[in-house]
Order: sequence, then C-alpha cells, then structure tokens
Amino acid sequence: MQYRNPVIPGFFPDPSICRVGDTFYLVASSFQFFPGVPLFESKDLLNWTQIGHVLTHESQLPLQKANSVGGIYAPTIRHDNGRFYMVTTNVSEGGNFYVWTDDIHGEWSEPVFVAQDGIDPSLYFEDGKAYFMSNGTDDAGVHGIVQCEIDIATGQKLSSAKCIWQGTGGRFLESPHLYKIGKYYYLMASEGGTEYGHMVVYARSTSLYGPFESYPQNPVLTNRNLGGYLLQGCGHADLVEDVQGNWWMVHLGFRQIDQWVMHHVTGREVYLAPVTFDENGWFTAGVDGTNRLTVETDRLPDIVQKPLQELTFANTSPCREWIYMNNPKPENYEFTPDAFRLRSNGSSLSDPMNAPTFLGIRQQEMQMTLAVTLDSRAQEAGVTCYMTPEQHYEIVVRKTMDGTEVFVRKTVGDLCVEMDAVHPEEGAVRLIVEVEPFTYKFLVEQNGQRLELGAGQSKYLSTEVAGNFTGVLFGLFAQGEVNGKFAEFSDFSLKSNA
Repeated sequence: MQYRNPVIPGFFPDPSICRVGDTFYLVASSFQFFPGVPLFESKDLLNWTQIGHVLTHESQLPLQKANSVGGIYAPTIRHDNGRFYMVTTNVSEGGNFYVWTDDIHGEWSEPVFVAQDGIDPSLYFEDGKAYFMSNGTDDAGVHGIVQCEIDIATGQKLSSAKCIWQGTGGRFLESPHLYKIGKYYYLMASEGGTEYGHMVVYARSTSLYGPFESYPQNPVLTNRNLGGYLLQGCGHADLVEDVQGNWWMVHLGFRQIDQWVMHHVTGREVYLAPVTFDENGWFTAGVDGTNRLTVETDRLPDIVQKPLQELTFANTSPCREWIYMNNPKPENYEFTPDAFRLRSNGSSLSDPMNAPTFLGIRQQEMQMTLAVTLDSRAQEAGVTCYMTPEQHYEIVVRKTMDGTEVFVRKTVGDLCVEMDAVHPEEGAVRLIVEVEPFTYKFLVEQNGQRLELGAGQSKYLSTEVAGNFTGVLFGLFAQGEVNGKFAEFSDFSLKSNA
C-alpha cells in the first residue's frame, strides 16, 4: 500500500511519540500559543485525532514574556508504570519542566522543574529510575547531549549531569532521545539546524552513559540533498514500535510552496518513515535515508488514510483546533454552538508582546478556501493570515464615522499597506480567503455580490522571511479602540482544495 506524508499536516513541529497498548500518542511544540503542546492519538500511525492539549492552565504555561520565537519548545512524551509524562522547555519563563497524568484524556499536573540547562529535553526510564537529558552543558562545563538521574517525584537531580555524546560534527546538535532496544542503548539526535540542512543522526552503546559509537552511515535520515523535491528540512525525530514489532520514525519536515521555490508557509509538520534494523543492530530509515511525500510499505496493508475534512464551528472547538495568542483574557471571548464572539482588548496583530483578541486555526494545505460571516460592532475585526507581528495579511471590517469599510491590510516587516476599501451596507458580510501556493486572495460577499479586495504573495508569510518556527494561522480577530462591543463570526468553513 501507499501512505501520504505528512501524516499530520500544518504547524505541529518537533513531534514526539509513545505507544501504550494498541494506541499511539503524539505531542508537538506550540511556542507562543495557548493552550500548549497539542496532543494526538492514533490506532494506526496514519490517522490522528487531536484530543486536546497538555498545558491548559496559565499556571502551567505563563506566556506573558513570550514573543513570536518564545514559549514552548520541543516536548517529549513518555509512559512509565501507568503514568504519562511530558517534558519540555518554556524558553520565555521557567526553563525545563515536566508534567504528568494518569489519564491521558484528563488534566495534567502542575509543572515539576529540573535545574538543568539546555532545551529539547527527554526522559528515559529503567529499573525504577528516571533519567533526564537535554542538549545543554554538563556539570563540568562540557556542551553536548547531557544526562543525569532525577527524582521523578520532585525533579531533583540525583546525580551530576554528564555529557554523553557530542554528535557527528554537524551544527546545532539537538533533540536527543534514548532507547533500549535489544542489547544496545540508542541515542538519536538531530544536527544541521531545523532548516534545509536538517538531519537525523544516532549512536549506540551497551552502557547507559556510553561511550557511544556513531552509526557509520550517518545521517540516518535527511532530505538535504534532494534538490527540487517539495519535502525538505527532515529532522527532530522519535522512534516507536508498533504492535506487530515494526519500528517507525516520526519526524518534522516542511513542504516548499513549489518544487524550485524555497519558501514554506505551513510550518514544520509531522512525517512518518519506516525503520529497519539489520543483523548487526544498526537501523536505517525511510527510502535510502530520505523520506518522501508518498511511501510504499507492506507494513500497513489494511489501513485507509482519511483525507482532511472540512472544518466548521460544529466540528472544531476553542482550545483544541482553535488556539489563542499568549494567555487570553476570557472576558473578551464568547462562544455558542453557532458563533464565536470577540471584542478588542486594545492590542493589535502587530504588537510583539501584548497579544490581541485572536483565535487561530492552522493552515494545513497549500490550496484551501476559508469563508466566515462577520457581523461586527468592534472598531476593527476580520480574518488574518498570520505568521508573526511583522508578517500578516488580513481582511479588515472597520467602523468609521460614515459607516463600514472593508479592505485588505498587508504587513511585511516595517511596511504596512492598506488597499482600497469597499463600503458595504450595514450588517453582516461574508469574508473569503482563497489560498494558492503563491498567493492569498481576499474577497468579500454581501447580498449575493462578491468583490475581490486584493491578494498577497505567500512567500512574505514564509518561515524563510519571518525567521520564526511556526506556520501560518488563519485567525479571527478584534482589535483597535476598546468600545466593549463584540464582533460575531458565524458559518465558518475551512476546506482543502488539493
């Protein structure tokens, strides 16, 4: 059979996976958005359901100091003795910590902090002991992959942190994970930076603390030499064994907007690659050490991979598919089964630290159509294609002394342009975004009449231009003067045209 990559499209970077019984669980990074650490489950590795987020309370996830490159980096999910653990880093406030739960569909604990530097933390459990690792600096001042034993109840270090591997020489050694498979401990990491040179590397040892011997054919997975291929940036991987004894790798990667155009807008997504061990205990991954958008395998013969469904207010919900920017002010949001109501808190989409009233949902494909009806009494409200405070396009419905105007605003760096406005009748309007690989086209409709307002080039919302780690979100927003009035969004639709 064939399966399609990515298995989870859109901005879900740094995937980590574990299996409990016949069910797989996966988490991803969330950066400055709230709630934090999206959580998925699957029975077959191809069809994933988001069951919520791990960090759902402000006490778990303070984001007041987070900007567009802050917040939550690189979580790891593990299961030991009936309990789930998620370890991560809040780079804006607090550092490395983990939370735990005995019910994967329930609440998670308050953070347990670990006094060890670095990012991309991971946990390993063996013989009743817990080990913490990160790419940081050990107690002797040596930088690399460092490891120490911790008290899993308190986070206290029970041993000195020791550097156990310094990689293969590539830049930005990161994302370490440790596994015991057969007689070997396998230490997998990434190098090259989470860009076009990204690659997965590993080493093995018969001892928990090494010395580790590098795989002779490293990198075990990379697309860095596949010029002219849409899938690039493969790295930051985790391993899992299925119930049939097959091994798999989940990793991040991104899709360029075109074969020869090195820009991507949907962020770093979740990809799946088969892993095979040889008779000497070394493993390979993917297709000749690369991964592809279509993969042939006989390991999943009876699985039907479902296409993306159309998203509506009825089958999505706030704090699941819809996320806030930083910690929200709940009094500015109202929800009914048919509508989202937002009112301005005085901040704007271009404010780098103070988040506006905003709910975003991820762009998951290069060809999509978004449509929503807006009846606004706020000063400004609308739909944004949002990457950072310096990179966003939006359809704005603005109240003026003379009535209502609808226009497109484009912000790229320190340039901000408002295109010619149209002046609809008072009342609700339908806002439409037509997404193509190279453009976002903006339209407004009222009383059966549709007008094109303008378009923006997608490359200016790409990670390569923005210099951040996320992907484009389609956001509903209210901003401008605080007048206490709500903007009401209804009849929402987001569907793939691919």
